Amino acid sequence: MQNDKTMEFMQLAMKYMPEAKEELEKSGIELSLEMVQPFMNLFSKVMNEAYEMGKADALKEQE
Repeated sequence: MQNDKTMEFMQLAMKYMPEAKEELEKSGIELSLEMVQPFMNLFSKVMNEAYEMGKADALKEQE
C-alpha cells in the first residue's frame, strides 16, 4: 500500500511541476531532474506522514 500511495503522491507532484518550474525560473533558478529528485523524496515523506495523520483521524472519528 505504501508504494501505491507513493505513486499517487508522485503523480500529484508531477501535476504541479510545470507551475513550480515556472515560479523557480522567475526567480532565476533553473530546474533539472537531478535537482528535483531530493525534493521529490522529501515531498513523498511529507505526503506519507500527512496521509497517516488523516487516516488516524478518520479512524478516531469512527470510534
